Order: sequence, then structure tokens, then C-alpha cells
Amino acid sequence: MYRKILVAYNGTPESRLALHECVRLNPGERAEVHLLAVITPLPIVLAGEFAAALPTVADEQAERRAMEQVLESGRQMLQNAGLHVITHLDVGDPPDIIADMVNKLGIELVIVGHSRHKPFALRWWRGAMDSLLVERVRCSVLVAADPQRAPA
Repeated sequence: MYRKILVAYNGTPESRLALHECVRLNPGERAEVHLLAVITPLPIVLAGEFAAALPTVADEQAERRAMEQVLESGRQMLQNAGLHVITHLDVGDPPDIIADMVNKLGIELVIVGHSRHKPFALRWWRGAMDSLLVERVRCSVLVAADPQRAPA
């Protein structure tokens, strides 16, 4: 049985599948379930002396507050299922953050949600350097997918 599980969650339907899969595994109340939300910084495009899409402090604070609410809803769902949940909110590239947490916390299983129909879900999989998550972590990775949706 897994004792330390990391669930990647960002509020999307795909990531909710990861929450449901964690509950379905029923790791028990002695297992640590680390629920991770990652805020991906907006890219800054520099053109000469001008910067486009420069995020403001207000934008960053609003995104943080929204992600904190998403994280809290995920925590409540897992806790209501009787799981011991520890939440984490970080800023960066999701595969980098996940790989760092796996190493620091001794995670044994990572659960991510995935949709075959939405390329946005790939953000959990590929980092800025196009490195695959499964190549970056030294633990098992469970991909939660919607069984009702057939591949295209």
C-alpha cells in the first residue's frame, strides 16, 4: 500500500478525476495524501524595449486566491473520504514542482488527471524543456482518465 501519495489538482475536470482515483485507491487514514496545486507564471514576451503580457501584482494575487479556493475544495473532498490531506500551493513549471516534491517528501505515487481531448491537460506532463513527468520522477505515476470518453 502506498504511504505517501501526491495528487496534482488544478480544479479542471481532468484533475478532479485524479481526486476520485485517489479516493478509489482507498489508501487509508494512515497514508499521507499531498494535494498539490501549481500556479504557472504567465509568460513574459519581450520585444525590443517593450514587454507584452506583463502580469501585475493584482493579477498574481487574484490567481493565488482562486487557486487557494480550488485547493481547499479538493482538500475537503479528500478529507470527507477519510484521508489525511496536506495541501501545497506552489508557483512554477508543474513537472519541476512535482519532481521536487517527489524527492523532498519521499512520494511513492503521483496521481494526475488526463483528457485525451484537451491539450491543456498536457501541462502536468511536459515542462518548459519538454521533459516528460514520468521520466523525471522516481516513483509510480497513475494517470486518471475518464472511462466514459473513448479516445478519438
